Amino acid sequence: MGKYKVVVTVPVSHANMVREAIGQAGGGRVGNYSFCSFSVRGVGRFKPNEHARPFVGGTGLLEEVEEERIEVTCDAAELDAVVAAIKRVHPYEEVVLDVYELNS
Repeated sequence: MGKYKVVVTVPVSHANMVREAIGQAGGGRVGNYSFCSFSVRGVGRFKPNEHARPFVGGTGLLEEVEEERIEVTCDAAELDAVVAAIKRVHPYEEVVLDVYELNS
């Protein structure tokens, strides 16, 4: 059974909601611990086109949002549930989400 690292960026206002959903879906288990994650804050930038429905800002306008990058690990058996949980509670219509297979 493989291990994966899941990385997602989310507005600071929704970071706790995303972390909770990840933990409830089985992500972030490390040995005898659960709900383990690492976060760092930064600035996300984007410019929605005329077909977008942005959570923040307006179409055609360059926007900057304080976001958290949340990283967790999970087993292959939980990966689909973790990704689905993130997408269910994330406020953006286009979720920035990376999944990396781990070697160890």
